[in-house]
Amino acid sequence: MTANTPDAGNTLWHGRFAGGPSDELMAYTVSLPFDRLLWREDIACSRAHVKGLAHVGILSVDECDSVLAALSAVESEMSSGAFAFVPSDEDIHTAIERRVTELSGAAGAKLHTGRSRNDQSVTGFRLWCKSQIPMVARRVIALQEALLQRADESASKGAYLPGYTHVQRAQPVMLAHHLMAHCWALGRDVDRLLDALERVDVSPLGAGALAGSSLPLDPEWTARELGFTAVFDNSLDVVSDRDFAAEFLFSLSMIAVHLSRIGEEWVLWTSEEFGFATLDDAYATGSSMLPQKKNADIAELARGKAGRVIGGLTGLLATLKGLPLSYNRDLQEDKEPLFDAVEQVSLGLAAIEGMIATATFRYDSMQQAADAPTMAATDLAEFLVRSGVPFRDAHAVVGALVRRSLAGDGALVDLVASESSLGPEAARLIEAGVGVTMRTTRGGAGPGVVKDQRERLEHRLAAWRAAVQQASR
Repeated sequence: MTANTPDAGNTLWHGRFAGGPSDELMAYTVSLPFDRLLWREDIACSRAHVKGLAHVGILSVDECDSVLAALSAVESEMSSGAFAFVPSDEDIHTAIERRVTELSGAAGAKLHTGRSRNDQSVTGFRLWCKSQIPMVARRVIALQEALLQRADESASKGAYLPGYTHVQRAQPVMLAHHLMAHCWALGRDVDRLLDALERVDVSPLGAGALAGSSLPLDPEWTARELGFTAVFDNSLDVVSDRDFAAEFLFSLSMIAVHLSRIGEEWVLWTSEEFGFATLDDAYATGSSMLPQKKNADIAELARGKAGRVIGGLTGLLATLKGLPLSYNRDLQEDKEPLFDAVEQVSLGLAAIEGMIATATFRYDSMQQAADAPTMAATDLAEFLVRSGVPFRDAHAVVGALVRRSLAGDGALVDLVASESSLGPEAARLIEAGVGVTMRTTRGGAGPGVVKDQRERLEHRLAAWRAAVQQASR
């Protein structure tokens, strides 16, 4: 084991120790490789804290101006890539404080007055989440809009396809109905994101390490300065609270699950076996060995990355479950899974949006599959119900006719036409394009009610857009 001497690059906590930390300790504990992403938020947090110290008279106006000028210089260095990190920089917070102190001297040494890395780091983390939640929500809405545009195109052509249960053909549905189903699921994701934002929007600054401060700090003032709408009520809770991170990560996990479900459908739809859609060349890949291949890699990766995001959520919850109050170093593990999930989900939303927006639907293949005679089975049973036959009896009658048809006793349409309880009028329900028109109840898959649903969805989309725009301010 090796150790640095105190003069070789002091940590902010070196005073208690006779020697410097070992290389092994630093290698294992540093978070700078990933939390440097928070440099903007840390500088914003430090600006508010410095102004807050001046507000209550702990720093003079000159000292405050000196530190603010140093923070601006650090911001410029970070933006340009000129900032020089040193081995003693454990995290982005210590790196910035070190540089500020180098630039502003004694005034910079007062930057950390009344503040702990415990409240400092979680404040920056919350600020980052506040900026990322609306960004993700906007990308979700962009995907909804792409789905809705394709739904409108298909509705204008009267396109329909089989609806499935258990991955078995069940009943014909308008393609617009199917595409809008994903819009509603994604809308719940927007709702969850915006709801999570309310619990993110709490300032921890002023809680200190765990118990507040004996200095006359004003946490409400710094909260307003940072743009938070609320301030903490319990210092022990706020420095150890990562519910907001887990909730954001859960919301991202649900988005990833919804993208995975869309991806699974498009893997099937673009296969030769289904043949319902063809991907644009720009959103497909080929094979290094098989010249004929056109692979739906975006759709496949949407499935795979969902597991990655869910794993991050599971890992964070496992980290949190055993922690006593208040702060524990385990909480350093809060950021990487969330950073990764935001990146992967954001990339996935954009890629799936492009894939769907540019794909070519093969309406003929969809409609041929949806016009299979057995797809009218439920309509035939309901025909009998309208004439007074109990549904279970009607189900048995139609089921028997389907069984006979599959066994080779004749075409289903002929068997229905010759069945005394059904006849030629019922047989017309098997004709191409008839079944999809039969669903007329609210939220159903028929053309009329799909048009009504389209209007409701547009209204909700306008509300989601407005809410996200408000949250972005």
